[in-house]
Amino acid sequence: MGRRQQVTIADIAAATGVAVSTVSRALSRPSRVSAATRERIQAVARELDYVPHPPARALASGRTGTVALVVSDVTNPFYFGMIRGTQQQLTAAGYAHLLIDTEDSGEREVEMLHTMRRSLDGAILGASRLPARALVALAAEIPLVTVNRNVRGVPSVVIDTPAGIAQAVEHLVSLGHRDIVYVSGPAQSWSNQARWQAMRTALERHSLGAQRVGPFPSGRGSGSAAADAVLNSGATACVAFNDLFALGMLTRLRERGVRVPADLSVVGCDDIFGADFSNPPLTTLTAPIEQAGRMAVSLLVSRLDPRAPQPVRRTVVLPTYLTVRESTGSLTA
Repeated sequence: MGRRQQVTIADIAAATGVAVSTVSRALSRPSRVSAATRERIQAVARELDYVPHPPARALASGRTGTVALVVSDVTNPFYFGMIRGTQQQLTAAGYAHLLIDTEDSGEREVEMLHTMRRSLDGAILGASRLPARALVALAAEIPLVTVNRNVRGVPSVVIDTPAGIAQAVEHLVSLGHRDIVYVSGPAQSWSNQARWQAMRTALERHSLGAQRVGPFPSGRGSGSAAADAVLNSGATACVAFNDLFALGMLTRLRERGVRVPADLSVVGCDDIFGADFSNPPLTTLTAPIEQAGRMAVSLLVSRLDPRAPQPVRRTVVLPTYLTVRESTGSLTA
C-alpha cells in the first residue's frame, strides 16, 4: 500500500466549496472569516486530518515555533545541563529546540544566526564570543537572551561564578596557600575575564599578589599545557577557568609525578558531570546550569509572547557555591 498523500488546503477548499484563500485565512487568521464559515472549514480540516506544513504556517503567522540554543562547544559537559534545561522549558512552552555549535568562534556565531534567521523565533546564546557592540546589533535583529554574558540592553542570565571564585580563594588561603595562580581560559570569553577580576580582588583582600597563566583554548586538551605552566609559576594552588581545564591538569600532573593536593591544590569551576569521579575528586564551584537554561527560556518566551507575564528584571543572577572535595588540601600536607 502506498503512503497516504498529505492533505492540502486545496483539498479542504474542494470539500467545503470555498476559495483556497478563504481556507488559508480560516486556518491562519480565523478572525478574518465569519464564524459559520470558519467552523465549517475547521471541521473538514479535522475530518481530513489536515496538518499545516511548517514553512507555510511560518509564512502565515510570522512565527516558526523554533528557538535556537547557541553554544561554543557542544562537547563541553557544561552545556549538557543547559541543553536539558532549555529543552524541557521550550517543550513546555510549545517551541521546538534547535542546537547550534559555533566551535568557539564569534564569526561563526553571527554567520549561523543570520543563516537561520528566517527559521527562528529567537535564540539563547550560551557564553557568546561576540564583542558587546556586535551582540547589541544582533539583538536588534533577533530576540535574544544570553547566558553568562552581561551586556546592557540584552536580557541575560548570569551564573555568579565570580562570587564562587572568591569562596575558592578564601578556602585556599585558609589551607595556608599564599602563591595562588589563575588558569586563564579563552581571551574572548566574558566569563573568563569576570573570573580573573574576581580572583584579583579576592587575593588583594589578603594582600596577596595575583598571577595567571594562559590564556588557553577551551577544552580538556589545554590541561597539559596549563599544568606545566602552573608548575613553572611556583604556585602551590590554582583556580582553573573551568572543570575541563582542571581535569586535564590532573591527568598531566599525575603523569609528572606531582601529588594532588600534597604538592599542588587544584580548584575547577562549573561542577560538570565527572568532576566527582576524577582522581582525586575535584574541588569546584557548583553552578545551577540547568536552572540557567530554564530561566533563559522564560525570559525569551516573555519577549516572544506578549500575553506571557513580563519579567521584572532583564538580568537574572544565579548563585554558585564551592564544593570541597579531595583535590585541595593544606599546604603542609
